[in-house]
Amino acid sequence: MDLATLIGIIGAIGFVVMSMVMSGEMGMFINVPSLLIVFGGTIFVVLSQVTLGQFFGAGKIAAKAFMFKIEAPDELIQKIVEMADAARKGGFLALEEAEIENEFMQKGVDMLVDGHDIDVVRTTLHKDISLTTERHEFGATIFKGMGDVAPAMGMIGTLIGLVAMLSSMDDPKAIGPAMAVALLTTLYGAFFANVICLPIATKLKNRTDEEKINQSLVLDGIIGIADGQNPRVIEGILKSYLASTKRGAATPDD
Repeated sequence: MDLATLIGIIGAIGFVVMSMVMSGEMGMFINVPSLLIVFGGTIFVVLSQVTLGQFFGAGKIAAKAFMFKIEAPDELIQKIVEMADAARKGGFLALEEAEIENEFMQKGVDMLVDGHDIDVVRTTLHKDISLTTERHEFGATIFKGMGDVAPAMGMIGTLIGLVAMLSSMDDPKAIGPAMAVALLTTLYGAFFANVICLPIATKLKNRTDEEKINQSLVLDGIIGIADGQNPRVIEGILKSYLASTKRGAATPDD
């Protein structure tokens, strides 16, 4: 569970709702036509830009903004160094029984054990990284699209409300509801975009970047093992993926 995402969104919603309550009657901030224009309109406009599968697939990807577990890079480095040491002593077949939790790493090790050429391993894993990144970035793009469309739908609702208000100037009772639609759609559009959609899109992009870095680290480690490099040399190379404060001194070669 990513508490930062959860606390951030809930906190933002909480402060907005609190300000509404402090401003007076909460009911005056609820308008069904405005909700339909912004939330319904935004969802269907974005849906028209993609396929049904892509749209609903984005919902699954969005879960990564809240529920996401990724291995620490230093743990991956430690595992790769252990495997490099085992492969140097017993060959690639010694990796067959290795317990590997990372699926991407497992795929690379399986290719080594199966005897694939190093260029084939490199190309396959590179393509895997590219396709995974593209898939996750597309999910973030959908939420970014919602963040762009919601304020526009709010503006459309505002124009609808203004037209309704101007057309009923001779009826004072109709001016209030029309003005509510005009103002509340702008509020809903800004809220939906900036409190929900754009934060999720940004978090998904950050998740994608983290996963891509880990996959690149694993790829370099697998290639180093395939090349038969010294485990300490591999460790030194992979530590470049860590922040300078976490690198420490490389373990000296025995």
